[in-house]
Amino acid sequence: MMRSDGRAPDQLRPISIEIGAAPYAEGSALIAYGNTRVLCTATIEDGVPAWMRGQQSGWVTAEYAMLPRATLQRTRRERNGPSGRTQEIQRLIGRSLRAAVDLNALGERTITIDCDVLQADGGTRTASISGGYVALALAVEYLVRSGAVESMPALTPVAAVSVGILRDMMLLDLCYEEDSQAALDCNVVMNAEGAFIEVQATAEGTPVSRSQLDALLDLAERGIHQILAAQAAALASVLPNNTVSRNSAP
Repeated sequence: MMRSDGRAPDQLRPISIEIGAAPYAEGSALIAYGNTRVLCTATIEDGVPAWMRGQQSGWVTAEYAMLPRATLQRTRRERNGPSGRTQEIQRLIGRSLRAAVDLNALGERTITIDCDVLQADGGTRTASISGGYVALALAVEYLVRSGAVESMPALTPVAAVSVGILRDMMLLDLCYEEDSQAALDCNVVMNAEGAFIEVQATAEGTPVSRSQLDALLDLAERGIHQILAAQAAALASVLPNNTVSRNSAP
């Protein structure tokens, strides 16, 4: 099967990661999965949610938004609060990124990762997680550089990608055209140690077998290794001796 953009079934879209894209933020990255582009920024603030006070632990949370013309037709701004879909994506990003850092090493600080979709062509949530990790790593490095924490907290790189089944073919990193027609789509979040953080899979038509799901997870894992390598390359000049570079090789 020839994909609409000419890729092989097991091929990622071109990935680029530009660090420091928002210079006022403590950490930032502009990530592109093909035509999907997301600006991820990290903001550090003293204090944690009320239910965490006194635990001497930090917190990582996320917000997600799509610019009105990130899509073919204008999407209305969510002025009355995030929609159910937006809330679900924010929680996914937050859960994924909390798994990347030793929260106890942050002190009572909150790091908020804002993920703003500049252009959407499928995979916005997975790109947000992968770019969000880079912004988070830069923010943690900022804490060390500024003297707010004494030593670099442990980081375990996290990345995400979509897989799916379209016309009986298993595909990696679906663009919007593929995702909108897929019989099954699945978002997979993994860390550099090969552990799964979250798997979201929905069969739109025919249910899938266990062997099909296993094959999809294997396909996602191969793609995530490549994304982890792209993250490590982007961060190499800032975190050359960190686990970012050691653990993210395929």
